[in-house]
Amino acid sequence: MKRVAALALALTVAAFGAACDDSPTTPDETVAFTAQLSPANEVPPVANAESSGSGSATVRFNLTRNTAGSITAATVDFQVSLTGFPNNTALTMAHIHNNVAGQNGPIVIDTGLTAGQVTLGSGAGNFARDGIPVADLTLLQNIITNPSRFYFNVHSTLNGSGMARGQLVKQ
Repeated sequence: MKRVAALALALTVAAFGAACDDSPTTPDETVAFTAQLSPANEVPPVANAESSGSGSATVRFNLTRNTAGSITAATVDFQVSLTGFPNNTALTMAHIHNNVAGQNGPIVIDTGLTAGQVTLGSGAGNFARDGIPVADLTLLQNIITNPSRFYFNVHSTLNGSGMARGQLVKQ
């Protein structure tokens, strides 16, 4: 009898807890973008030994939304692949900027890549940065709504203002 009463109590508590779940979030969502990176897209275009390279970047925003659908938190993951650059090209930075093609703009989300972390030994290579918190959720919503107003670029020792760039495209 005690087992039946304990089971009934446990089921009642579980049912009550489920009915009263005021969880402020809905299941996680991922929004992905790509950018085709080219030295010719830099402003001004790269016109030195690194001008023959190319690459791609995948940017994934991992969103948490409340029950109203508003973004309440987010992190970003970056995966970057580069090829065709001179041997031992040293990368110094990589990030998302705010502006349209053909115009430079401010950095809005940084990968955290710093000088000395990635060198393209044979002129090609990959790097990833995951779980970077996104503090400005209004900015994030602007990227999701209008990705062509944002670009991703990678900087090198030779091209400190940027060696390869591409506008974001929603996947």
